[in-house]
Amino acid sequence: MNQSELAAFLKSRRDRIRPADVGLPTGPRRRVPGLRREEVAQLAGLSADYYTELERGRGAQPSAQVLGALARALRLSGDERDHLFHLADRPVPTAHGTAAQAQPALVGLLDRLTTTPAQVINDLHETLVQNPLARALLGPPPATRGLEASFVHRWFTDPGARAVYPFEDHPHHSRVFVADLRAVAARRAKDADVGRLVATLRRRSAEFEELWEQRDVALRRTDHKRIVHPSLGVIELDCHNLFSEDGRQRLLWFSAPPGTEGAAQLELLSVIGTQDMTTGAEGLGRRPG
Repeated sequence: MNQSELAAFLKSRRDRIRPADVGLPTGPRRRVPGLRREEVAQLAGLSADYYTELERGRGAQPSAQVLGALARALRLSGDERDHLFHLADRPVPTAHGTAAQAQPALVGLLDRLTTTPAQVINDLHETLVQNPLARALLGPPPATRGLEASFVHRWFTDPGARAVYPFEDHPHHSRVFVADLRAVAARRAKDADVGRLVATLRRRSAEFEELWEQRDVALRRTDHKRIVHPSLGVIELDCHNLFSEDGRQRLLWFSAPPGTEGAAQLELLSVIGTQDMTTGAEGLGRRPG
């Protein structure tokens, strides 16, 4: 492992990201042009001490999971992600594994969506990157790896994950998630990640097993959602999905017709930002994909 180059590369990528790019407040006393070390650690779900050691060229060789989390937090391109893995002397992950990065074309569109919540997810509903309004609406993705990174997995195994939607809407979302996953599973029949997710959910959730046996198939393209926000209450929004060319990633964004209460709530959301999310996000297991 080339520790000195790894450290320098991490620092160079950290310096180029502005807090607003990842939904963090700038603050009046910021002394660095980009993110602070502890902010990168927070975004990647790591301890500040661990990340600091990496940037100082010390510490143990980071795992593939840690490298993937850092690549997402630092918004690395595909080439930059691969370079990070090479520096850490780890095998470069496949284009669609759990360490996969948001595709540049989708990120480019995401960066242009400054007035509506938007995020890029993969087809197992793992959040790859969010814009500030999505972070304000949905909270940051949990600092978990493997199956737990999938919102579908959390939906059927963690009751707290369902707090994002009103109780009476839960059956609808369960059906949508299962039908979507069945379509993905057929397309990726030989993929170990998909097979492991389906097998785990069939074993752990009677609700999932019952819905899976119904064999409904439908990729989610649009949906009308009611989202429970801790400060603004229930927000009614339309959810849209734009699929990548290979279908394995999606740009997901929310909108509301002009003049509706949902549109007014989105405007208010842009004002309050993430100020109310810092203490409540983890407890809610937030959020959906």
